[in-house]
Amino acid sequence: MKQVLLAIIVLFSLISCNKSDEILEKEIIKPAVKKIEFGFEYSDFNVIQDTIQKGDTFGTLLEEQNIGEREVYDIIAKGRDTFDVRTIRINRPFTILRSKNKKNDLQVFIYQPDALNYYVVDLRDTAVVVYKKTKPITIKRRTIGGVLKESLSETLGNAKIEGALASKISKIYAYSIDFMKLKKGDRFAITFTERFINDTVYDGVEELEASFFEYKGKIIYAFPFAQNPDSDKIEYYDEDGKTLKNFFLKSPIKFSRISSRFSTSRFHPVQHRWKAHKGTDYAAPRGTPITATAGGVVEQSGFTAGNGNFVKVKHNGTYSTQYLHMSKILVRRGQRVSQGQVIGLVGSTGLATGPHVCYRFWKNGVQVDALRLKLPTGEPMTGNNKSRFIKQITPLKFQLDSVANL
Repeated sequence: MKQVLLAIIVLFSLISCNKSDEILEKEIIKPAVKKIEFGFEYSDFNVIQDTIQKGDTFGTLLEEQNIGEREVYDIIAKGRDTFDVRTIRINRPFTILRSKNKKNDLQVFIYQPDALNYYVVDLRDTAVVVYKKTKPITIKRRTIGGVLKESLSETLGNAKIEGALASKISKIYAYSIDFMKLKKGDRFAITFTERFINDTVYDGVEELEASFFEYKGKIIYAFPFAQNPDSDKIEYYDEDGKTLKNFFLKSPIKFSRISSRFSTSRFHPVQHRWKAHKGTDYAAPRGTPITATAGGVVEQSGFTAGNGNFVKVKHNGTYSTQYLHMSKILVRRGQRVSQGQVIGLVGSTGLATGPHVCYRFWKNGVQVDALRLKLPTGEPMTGNNKSRFIKQITPLKFQLDSVANL
């Protein structure tokens, strides 16, 4: 009898444990997260997501969903002012929402011309509704800094920052930093804002708020500031309110390297004799843009046996610059050019062993070493703007210094 009673107790315990397990399992099951996109709850529809293929048109896509040719024409006509269906492009995504009933009718057609915008063709009511919407954008602020372990472009790339920021930084510092001379171990810090679509999808850099780079042992800051509060004109200044914009750019080519410097005696690689080299050679791939380092008028443009295709620009009564060995000249004699304007492309015409530009600089009619010359700077900050500027940059500078441990 005792054995029977013991067996009943054990059996009851096992049943109780199983029930407890079932209850526990039910408690930890979480409801499925509802997916809402473009303002529609996907669980309410049969969803098809695809991309435009070669040969697809708005009409053929709708006809595949059992929409008649006449009805397609009416839909296009009603939405013409909002959505020009002729603009759909290959590889762009579209979404089709169909009813969950037996008919499986087309309810909504959504087309995305880019990551930010989308068009909706809503067929759920008797009156077709067509509209365009923009996904919400969130701006997030980020500061990075430390020491350079590779080039600026590689450093930003490793931090998952779009390449456009490196290009923007090179333009801002074009008058004060030769980026090909930045060394591993140089300190830097950058504060910038980035765009995110729907708070999650990265959409690139919005704005550079502040930065500094260590260059030849000196820390060079850059802060955007509008001296006229009513104007959108932004210039960049250092921590003392001095403009970073000089009369001349540091280099006629971005992100190249110096292959030969100004010298009174250099062994010429083509002529095989010692002679003066009154310029600075910047090696770069063929076709790289060459820019005017300052505004002026094209004084000469043409070809000689030694210079190859070349351009000479007169900037004022004191300074002139010349650019040699171009593969292609993009300006003509007498043409006025602006600072940073592309005037030609890198080549190896004339006496050259490889693609590069020989950059020559004249001061008062004498060729001089541009890298050793103290060049004129832009206009400094004026009036009461200095105190307003210092107040604006103080927290930004503190954050930059903190990140880079200055």
